[in-house]
Amino acid sequence: MTLELILRDLPWEGDFDYEAECILRLFFPGEKIAILHQPQTPEGDWVSVELTPQGEGVAISLGVQLNSGEIQARDMVLPSQAAVGGMEWEAERRLCLLLFDALCQLTGTRPPWGILTGVRPVRLCRKLLGELGSLSAVREALIQQYQVLPQKAELALSTLQAQKEILAGNTRSSYSLYVGIPFCPTRCLYCSFVSHAIDKAGKLVPDYLELLCRELEEIAAVASRLGLELRTVYIGGGTPTTLEPNQLTRLLGQIETSFPLSGISEYTVEAGRPDSISREKLKVLRDFGISRISINPQALDDVVLRAIGRAHTAQETLEAVALAREMGFDNINMDLIAGLPEQTPGSFAHSLEQVMALNAENITIHTLTVKRSSDLRASMGADAYDSGAYSLADLLAQSQEKLRGAGYLPYYLYRQQGTRQNQENTGFSRPGKEGLYNIYSMEDAHTILAAGAGAVTKLCGAPDKMRRGFNYKYPYEYISGFGEILNRKRQITEFYKEETP
Repeated sequence: MTLELILRDLPWEGDFDYEAECILRLFFPGEKIAILHQPQTPEGDWVSVELTPQGEGVAISLGVQLNSGEIQARDMVLPSQAAVGGMEWEAERRLCLLLFDALCQLTGTRPPWGILTGVRPVRLCRKLLGELGSLSAVREALIQQYQVLPQKAELALSTLQAQKEILAGNTRSSYSLYVGIPFCPTRCLYCSFVSHAIDKAGKLVPDYLELLCRELEEIAAVASRLGLELRTVYIGGGTPTTLEPNQLTRLLGQIETSFPLSGISEYTVEAGRPDSISREKLKVLRDFGISRISINPQALDDVVLRAIGRAHTAQETLEAVALAREMGFDNINMDLIAGLPEQTPGSFAHSLEQVMALNAENITIHTLTVKRSSDLRASMGADAYDSGAYSLADLLAQSQEKLRGAGYLPYYLYRQQGTRQNQENTGFSRPGKEGLYNIYSMEDAHTILAAGAGAVTKLCGAPDKMRRGFNYKYPYEYISGFGEILNRKRQITEFYKEETP
């Protein structure tokens, strides 16, 4: 299937094509969308958008032809209706509403997050709260102006409230450190991260680790010169615990030597794969003061685990958690994914019950997101986006009800393109056990200085001012281009010089 998106006579050079395409992808994930600014006579399925100045306002005309059905719709944006975001912003929102309503009618489906297509709905809630002044007004705006379903609006607002006190202590000089280890025991079917199976890429680890430690030294020196205050450290991947105990000791020792860790609020290591965990590795983590670990089974069903390319069993997950508890870890996050191949509502519910029985302090519920670079997308094509007959919305609602009933509250939330049935990813925690790095990073609350292959540094300054810096994506590029990696660290100093009055 190919959809033609036709845009005519736009009065602004905005992102109207991008926003319209994002709305289309809510309904047709994985399908080809051709954007035409000077179209021929359209054939097949098409969407036509025209924005025309009329007096002080702008008229929006929309046409949609889909599966032999056709809808024409019009709207008018006046300056008096666009006081908050401006005419361009309001015209974009109105266009998205027209297109959303037409596609709901023609497809018989209704995405639960309405016209919200961005990753961070809680950030929008925070912005609206500043403009509207009350949570009830924000809730009304989400439902009426953005067509978000009430239960999703409530989830976003609950998350917003959980973050309030944590973000209140943030300052302009705060920062977090991210360290990327792009190696795993095996590559999962759905994975799109920069991650390599250790049996194929293990020969790169010694050189990678040595250069990573040099990059960490440079980051620490820059942060010290700028007077930045370290709040959290997060070592992710990949699976950091694919490193051997002596390699973990080398990495954690470098961080301990280079950075002031005595005042940090959280130190996380993703020990994500149960088959990468051993007593020796956990002892290294304990010896270096790691306060939070993730053990992420994604499912506790051996049939599902085999289907997604995991080499461990559900029983190995239970044993890994028991070992971590024995070693003294009292803040464990566990991830589950809804919508996996071979998964049923019953098997997901059983996985959640087992994770809750383990008393994990954090439980993160993801919805399977199909990425173009994943083996799942490569093997199944557009069919990868089809999650079968059961409702993920019902499954997630039931899961959230169970978690709340057991004392877990949502504390961070994000969405992605290509997520099955347009659902979300939500982190739940016991009160006081929220994953601070997740909040700081997802809400762009402060600077994230990042090291390693594929790492992205996010420099946050004045409100809504942010600059990203990218490391080379793959380990071999990181190793061969390491000189340029160090050169890019100059951007950090330059950014903060611009921020100084």
